[in-house]
Amino acid sequence: MLGAGFDPATVERGLALGADVIAVDGGSTDSGPHYLGAGEPKTADGAVRRDLRILLGAAHEAGIPLVVGSCGTSGTDAGVRWVSGIVREICAADGRDLPIAEIYSEQRAADLVTRLEAGRIQPLPPLGPLDASTLLTCSHIVGMMGHEPIARAIEAGAQVVLAGRATDTALAAALPLLRGMPPGPTWHAAKIVECGGQCTTDPRSGGVLARIDESGFTVEPLDPNAACTPASVAAHMLYETANPFTMREPAGTLQVADARYTAVDDRTVRVEGSRFEPADRHTIKLEGAAITGYETMSFVGIRDPHILASIEEWAVLLRKLLADRVQSVLGLRDDDWGADVRLYGHNAILDRLETAGAPPREVGVMLLVSAPTQELATAISKVANPLLLHLPLPDMPYLPSFAFAFSPAHIDRGPAYAFVLNHVVQVDDPVELFRIDTAAPAGGPR
Repeated sequence: MLGAGFDPATVERGLALGADVIAVDGGSTDSGPHYLGAGEPKTADGAVRRDLRILLGAAHEAGIPLVVGSCGTSGTDAGVRWVSGIVREICAADGRDLPIAEIYSEQRAADLVTRLEAGRIQPLPPLGPLDASTLLTCSHIVGMMGHEPIARAIEAGAQVVLAGRATDTALAAALPLLRGMPPGPTWHAAKIVECGGQCTTDPRSGGVLARIDESGFTVEPLDPNAACTPASVAAHMLYETANPFTMREPAGTLQVADARYTAVDDRTVRVEGSRFEPADRHTIKLEGAAITGYETMSFVGIRDPHILASIEEWAVLLRKLLADRVQSVLGLRDDDWGADVRLYGHNAILDRLETAGAPPREVGVMLLVSAPTQELATAISKVANPLLLHLPLPDMPYLPSFAFAFSPAHIDRGPAYAFVLNHVVQVDDPVELFRIDTAAPAGGPR
């Protein structure tokens, strides 16, 4: 991922091996809805700038395209503009004239309402039918492009393609498909290389190189200390897929049930037998995030052995007393606000699925309050403060003391977002939802 860092030597090795395109992902939905809802990147400016300087230099040296997808983490228009600004600054400073294409994937809610009313938007499980009000509550909506807009930008002469939200695989598949390579091996190769070293014996090793031909593809790590094996390559079809034998793209479905994985040598794997079945209808997945409220967080550490022996009973008591006090002090009903109590060191991750064991030595209690406004969430957190600091169990003859992790004891987290769209929109043209802007060379005239 752009901004995650990599060894420049692996990029140099990729060029030496004859790479035709450099593809790198700029984001995903892995880190939750905040980045789409707020239109903010997860990655740091300095880290993205460092990686881009290396990649732009490599693309310029080799005369090959650089494709960046899901710019700015979520692929919003602001994310594309942010990455484009960095690219242009680097190219200007380094004196490089690289034709740039920006592909924007944000969607206007009003336009989607029209498509919804025309029956062209359908739900994906587990969501049901969509209503217009949900679209209108979204702070940002993006469409997840396939390879077609990227290929069109390259065909128009762009050497640097900065795309909004895109499927991870589209970034690597666009150029091979543009050059007429068979879709089965191309999409399968793109899926295997989407996370770089994840398909190798060392997931931290950086990039990999895929070579696609008429009957299949080979893949090898760019780090000489890592290796691809049939197991490591085949295993990547288990990653982020509901079915390890199929993968849906906007244009169709990759079928790999008949794929064969063979070791070419101790570092390289050959894959054959992949097929791609074109879809009857081209669909674009929609992602949208909406504000669900505002949050305030408190965190306290407990080492009192008596409380830790009955920590779940203590958590139930905390919830009850907090609800009573919020009602009596702030006059709020239970459905006016919410609170989540997480017991880190006990069952914070698995909750009721956690297997019983010995009482923990210490537990970190996270109280996450949600309310319609930040002021209200903060007020509830302040009401909870004395309970988090000194709440005893009913049988305790003394007042315990716990340790807040920071001062002040609460942190205002601001707006909280939720993904509210898991739907696809049917299109007649794979590019019709996306805007391609081919600008002047990044570095300007020399």
